[in-house]
Amino acid sequence: MVDKRTLGDLEVSPLGLGCMGMSEIYGPADDTESIGVVHRALGLGVNFLDTADVYGQGHNEELVGRAITDRRDQVVLATKFGIKRIVGGGVVEVDGSPDYVRAAVDRSLGRLKVDTIDLYYLHRRDPNVPIEDTVGAMAELVTEGKVRHLGLSEVSADTLRKAHAVHPIAALQSEFSLFNREFAVNVLPTALELGVGVVPYSPVGRGLLTGDLDTFRNLPEDDFRRGLPQFQGENLDRNIVLAERVIGIAKTLGVTPVQVALAWLLAQNEHIVPIPGTKRVKYLEENAGAAAVTLTADQLAEIDSAFPAGAVSGDRYTPEGMQAVNR
Repeated sequence: MVDKRTLGDLEVSPLGLGCMGMSEIYGPADDTESIGVVHRALGLGVNFLDTADVYGQGHNEELVGRAITDRRDQVVLATKFGIKRIVGGGVVEVDGSPDYVRAAVDRSLGRLKVDTIDLYYLHRRDPNVPIEDTVGAMAELVTEGKVRHLGLSEVSADTLRKAHAVHPIAALQSEFSLFNREFAVNVLPTALELGVGVVPYSPVGRGLLTGDLDTFRNLPEDDFRRGLPQFQGENLDRNIVLAERVIGIAKTLGVTPVQVALAWLLAQNEHIVPIPGTKRVKYLEENAGAAAVTLTADQLAEIDSAFPAGAVSGDRYTPEGMQAVNR
């Protein structure tokens, strides 16, 4: 990827690589194969790697650290802190206290085996700690040279403003896709106004927009998506109909449904950098191909007509899980 995009003052590839699935959530993974995916990503020019301390309880950071050990200068490295435990259905246990900030970054630096983290996110806001206190402690890490840029994840527009007033926020990570679009109404305008880049996670609707609909009709009992309202009962049936429309559009364009979903996101604004996750080289290459897909105004209008905002059935997390987002 020759083109670059900016998140605040941070320059990255137009697409990143979400590494979470290499450690948990989406079934078994092989470390050797996962490291191969990271290396292939860098070879394709995908230089923006996303991990977090909670993914695999530290395993994911250690894995990414091994993968980049002799390639550090090729990588824009992002990790996150603040979620101490994932309960399920979006329910999390969080800690945003200044003491936890300082302890968490040192643990992450050790697992990643790096001296500096390029982009350090607060994974979820702690409702018991003023955001100014959390970001103030994060800003001290920049002064100390442990972190280069700051980010937030799944916060409200009001929280973003308060945080940005303490220290510039380079990036805001949130679930945002053709499938889940409320972020575009509630938070995106504020982010763009402040010069904060946007990093959509789950940019292909947790896999529903890959075109592999049979997987969702037969999700294993231990698949975490079974606990999300959008993938249950009649909600799933209705959402599969929407996904089938994307499959149809992709066929007419001669690309894959994944590439339609990612190209749609890239077309929303030049400061949006999706981070599709995968643990397979062939899917990485498919994802990367989306950067070469340019959708015309007519094609974007066709997609929006077939898959209008607000058409999805069900919330993206359980009611309890939704309390942890947009704080």
